[in-house]
Amino acid sequence: MGKFSMSRFFGIDDDYDETTDYQQPDDRETSNQQPVETPAPRRNGGKVVSINAPRPSMNKIALFEPRLYSDVQEIASRLIKDQAVIVNLGRIEKGQARRIIDFLTGTVFAIEGDIERVGDQIFLCTPRNFEIKGDISANLNDKLN
Repeated sequence: MGKFSMSRFFGIDDDYDETTDYQQPDDRETSNQQPVETPAPRRNGGKVVSINAPRPSMNKIALFEPRLYSDVQEIASRLIKDQAVIVNLGRIEKGQARRIIDFLTGTVFAIEGDIERVGDQIFLCTPRNFEIKGDISANLNDKLN
């Protein structure tokens, strides 16, 4: 058997001559030309994203007015799919409404989301990629009292 050579493994012959002549561009020719800049890819959360990449789908907010406790499963599945949800509990019994809010509180906790009361019986549930700004609760408490 012959001697193992890394250069032969990568397809470079042992007799390869590394003294390749490169021509330097003439300074006079490049002084009149504008440098060509290639656009750098945008960064999105540590991921390289091409400028020409398709845009992500539009964020959606689903509206729900549950009439049964079992409707909470559909609401939770929307949250898991990174959709915000507005829930109006005006048409459900108070005890079932409390159970729905408990279930949704656990769901948003699991997905690192948030739940905010935005009306008398209306709640906004958001996954982690949404940010809620403002304080409706303070205004809401003034109107309810």
